[in-house]
Amino acid sequence: MMKLKKFYKPFLVSMLAAVVLLFGQAMCDLKLPDTMSDIINVGIQQNGIEHASPDVISEQGMTLMTLFMSEDEKTSVLAAYDFIEKGSDETIAKHYANAADMNVYQINEQGKDERNALDAVFGNSSWTFINVMKQVSAESAQSGVANAGTDFSVTDLDFNQVYAMLPMLQALPQEMIDEQHAAAMALPETTKTQTSAVFVKLFYEELGADAQQIQFMYILKKGGLMLLVTLLGAMATIAVGLLASRIAAGLGRDLRKAIFEKVESFSNAEFDKYSTSSLITRTTNDITQVQTLIVMGIRMIFYAPIMGIGGIVMISSKNLSMVWILALSVAALLCLIGFIFVVAMPKFNIMQKLLDKLNLVSRENLTGQLVIRAFGSQEFEKERFDKANKDLTKNSLFVQRVMAMMMPCMNIIMNFTTLLIVWVGAHQIAASNMQVGDMMAFMQYGIQIIMSFLMISMIFILIPRATVSANRIYEVLSTQPSIVDPETEAEFKQDQMGVVEFDNVSFHYAGAEKDVLENVSFVAKPGQTTAFIGSTGSGKSTLINLIPRFYDVTDGCIKVNGTDIRNISQHRLHEQVGYVPQKGVLLSGTIDSNLRYGRPDASDEEIREAAAVAQATDFIEKKEDGFNALIAQGGTNVSGGQKQRLSIARALATKAPILIFDDSFSALDFKTDATLRAALHEHTSDATVLIVAQRVSTIMHADQILVLDHGKVVGKGTHEELLKNCPTYYEIASSQLSKEEL
Repeated sequence: MMKLKKFYKPFLVSMLAAVVLLFGQAMCDLKLPDTMSDIINVGIQQNGIEHASPDVISEQGMTLMTLFMSEDEKTSVLAAYDFIEKGSDETIAKHYANAADMNVYQINEQGKDERNALDAVFGNSSWTFINVMKQVSAESAQSGVANAGTDFSVTDLDFNQVYAMLPMLQALPQEMIDEQHAAAMALPETTKTQTSAVFVKLFYEELGADAQQIQFMYILKKGGLMLLVTLLGAMATIAVGLLASRIAAGLGRDLRKAIFEKVESFSNAEFDKYSTSSLITRTTNDITQVQTLIVMGIRMIFYAPIMGIGGIVMISSKNLSMVWILALSVAALLCLIGFIFVVAMPKFNIMQKLLDKLNLVSRENLTGQLVIRAFGSQEFEKERFDKANKDLTKNSLFVQRVMAMMMPCMNIIMNFTTLLIVWVGAHQIAASNMQVGDMMAFMQYGIQIIMSFLMISMIFILIPRATVSANRIYEVLSTQPSIVDPETEAEFKQDQMGVVEFDNVSFHYAGAEKDVLENVSFVAKPGQTTAFIGSTGSGKSTLINLIPRFYDVTDGCIKVNGTDIRNISQHRLHEQVGYVPQKGVLLSGTIDSNLRYGRPDASDEEIREAAAVAQATDFIEKKEDGFNALIAQGGTNVSGGQKQRLSIARALATKAPILIFDDSFSALDFKTDATLRAALHEHTSDATVLIVAQRVSTIMHADQILVLDHGKVVGKGTHEELLKNCPTYYEIASSQLSKEEL
């Protein structure tokens, strides 16, 4: 993937923005379980009382609570509260109806700063009071409170009765209070906090506060916070999805453009290396694989670690006693991922090659339907396609089955984790070491941590296939064309315009040991027709393809307009050449757009003149839309002869000084061939014409004919000269023409 890093640079800002949004989304997601825990622990279990220390407490209540504190605790508590005389503070009276008729203590700024310490002090004091009351009720059977026996209950506590007992409580031995204070300090913090919250609720009710309203407002506040956090998380999710999609789409666009431009620069040597089906797969499916990784990766690669680490931090702040459950679950998950990597990854690596093979077979079947039907090979092609299809299907099914195992196994791990958390958490709650809300939060954080590891594993599953695709894309992009333009261009020689010269040219294909052409030399001049003939495989088309520089010569040089074609740009060279390939190729569009392909600014008269010379006017005018008639992809809606004539007209419309016809008359009947050659001779009187042909009748009037045999020129001259001094030509001519025609 890093091989394509230069394509990521335009999207770095968007990626950074996505990371920031993902961080915000993760913080929102991590906040939700903690807020839910507060609603359960504080809003429900503690009736909305957030602290074990009251904000406001009556004077008698303060006297009662400080009675069961150590001297140091009492000093710190009195320093944390301000004494307020009855009726002197309207704000307090507004919130606490009975506060106007009694003296109260209100927490000050120092107390707010030391709130956690105050909560611990009041928690110890509350449980010291409870322990003392239980001991007193067990030892004495004289007071009203003692009638409750050892079943002393905080929820049934009546502070009016307790305040009446203050003198008795103040007279208790200090040793008893110290002993019970030490016992209270040994209790779990959770137990002390929840019990003290009940005391605070009773103190607020004593002052006239509405306890139900306090609970309702707390739950409303926390519920509103959850809704806000959820909304922010959803907005971040949508924004990240939009950014990820735009980044992936932009990257795909740039990669497709880069591949297209690179392929456009390829010579025939590079096309011999990459098949058409492979290039199509690399431009489509391979780029899609990279895009998929980018979309999923932006969300998961950054989001999963934040969630995993954040979840561990949040769990650590709640309770460490059940972390071993998550360690066990993550270990099981890693074993599952490891199994999938070992089993499925090799299959991912060959997926793209199998897809290439299927595309190749499909393309050959679609383009070669006429040949397949003509030879009755439908069954063979069905078997061939079926094999490629089954190979891909078998590989895909194997991968999908392995991947299908993952989710059930994941569900088992997650359900087992939840079950363990509930089972262990229930025991912790029973032992007062954990609150219910903390257990619920632990459960959600555990799921988030496991899901983060799952997301990371999914990324590692996507990465190998995307890496294979990225390497295939990079292979094309890093391919250096064997034919490149010179850094400094030479100029054409004006006194040799239109001249094509081969100077001792030899050529062999890449990887081949034997030359296809050997020591070929000739000069083709403007106003003359130079023809090439020879048996199949003699090198005629190869020779012609060297002129537009589809291949570079191995030895010697080719000059156009007196300049070595390697010293001028391919664009300038192609402007000098009108080329008609051996196989006529038409592009989807109209007849007019195809004829203008080499020269878009050609006038209508020039287009019609080219069509007339190519003997294409008759069948064009017979079409309902004439020159605006549609041409299907590949020219499948015109015949072979019509396709060739349109290809010839397209070359003529360029007005190029050099015209190359690579066996371009083979699909024409003899009458059309003769008529076209006569019109061509008149129309191209000033052009350099090079013709490759199989028919002697097509070239017998050429100014010079080159006879090729196994890549060598075995004869050069006119038709009459070659009949006399070139046995190879005479053999070809006599096989096609009668003695009278010769």
